[in-house]
Amino acid sequence: MGIDVGERRAAGPTEVASGRYVLGREIGRGGTARVFLARDRLLRREVAVKVFRARAEDPEELRVQEAETKLIASLNHAALTTLHDAGIDVTDPERPQVYLVMEHVRGGDLRERLRRGPLCPLQVAWLGTDLGGGLAYLHQAGFAHRDIKPANVLLDAADAGEERIRGKLADFGISSLIGSVRAGDALTGTAAYLSPEQAEGEDAGPESDVYSLGLVLLEALTGAVAFPGDVTASAMARLDRDPVVPASVPEGLATILRGMTARDRRARMPLDEAVPAFLDWIVDDRVRRREDQGQGSESARIAAARRYDVLDTAPEDAFDEVTELVRRTLHVPVAIVAVVDEERAYFKSRRGVGLPQLPRAVTSEFAESEGLGTWNIPDVLAVPSLRSHPFVAGEPHVRSALAAPLLTHDGHSIGRILACDTAPRTFDAEDVATLEGFSRIVMRELELRLASRRALFRS
Repeated sequence: MGIDVGERRAAGPTEVASGRYVLGREIGRGGTARVFLARDRLLRREVAVKVFRARAEDPEELRVQEAETKLIASLNHAALTTLHDAGIDVTDPERPQVYLVMEHVRGGDLRERLRRGPLCPLQVAWLGTDLGGGLAYLHQAGFAHRDIKPANVLLDAADAGEERIRGKLADFGISSLIGSVRAGDALTGTAAYLSPEQAEGEDAGPESDVYSLGLVLLEALTGAVAFPGDVTASAMARLDRDPVVPASVPEGLATILRGMTARDRRARMPLDEAVPAFLDWIVDDRVRRREDQGQGSESARIAAARRYDVLDTAPEDAFDEVTELVRRTLHVPVAIVAVVDEERAYFKSRRGVGLPQLPRAVTSEFAESEGLGTWNIPDVLAVPSLRSHPFVAGEPHVRSALAAPLLTHDGHSIGRILACDTAPRTFDAEDVATLEGFSRIVMRELELRLASRRALFRS
């Protein structure tokens, strides 16, 4: 059967490879192909199927399509999309059609993610580490990507609440062997992310990819395209000036991005320097966070808690569902989602306790000594500062507790989700992982609400 999905009706999915792959909704498109979410019936997994828009009218067109297939098949790196399968439909022998079956990266692409707002510096540093590593691998294999842009960056964890975002490079349709593109033929790619030498029609090599990646990471930090405008204005602007790196960008990251986007390709920071620099910045950032957990960072933590606008609102069904799941999953009588401000722990949801909030001071000594990690307390009576806690000395007479922090994407703990038992109990590693998973669900809900409010105010 044919697989020309560009002409398919909305009546139902199209089957590929004799029915092994069933195409569903479109999840991406470009100048030469469309990408569909699909179901692999044989292995029972979701995949992405890329189908070239036009059937190959001549041998040269088919050769280009086959070249992309062979290129992707030859690559094996965590930051590059993986090719599972490929085929050529020959229903019409005169016009064969190539399709690729690739891994489905669930987080969508960076272009979609940036519509909800920019990423935090730590997320951008992780993206720089991933994408820079994948790009270096591609260059070592002898290829230049030549079309790095947000739409070609796929995210394993695109949610704003995920600190460790993971990126993968996709779409190698115009990749070329390094040095094989003739001068004058190199103006290929997306105007907003072209390097200066590409804009001048020179050969696009590894340094050109470095420049384009620098622009993409800068946009991820600021939420704005560095060189906006029509094709000509955008392409020519970079010949006159370097992209603006705002003063708000942390200096360490700003230095890397300036190095990657130097106009002179010979002065550009190579990837074997940029990737370690991103990793060094990530390590330094973690050290800074630990040092900042003292009194000096409390105002920033309070501001982080208040930006979600939940401290003075009534408890909500969404959080009640989470605490009920905590009770059932961990088999505890008490479950609480608590957001902490200057003076109180305010319960956004509670199961098994009556009070809607407690003074922050009742656990301040324990909190200061235990830091930001998950608290696992087999017997609260063994902790002197907790013996007088209202829920320990009185109803419901808590004797053991597990408490995971509610961590924002910029490293602040705005509260905790707690699971408490009325008997001494040792919570195992699986219990800890379960509660930390519920903590991330709560933060995703808060981040989605915040993103929705921002989108509403912008519209």
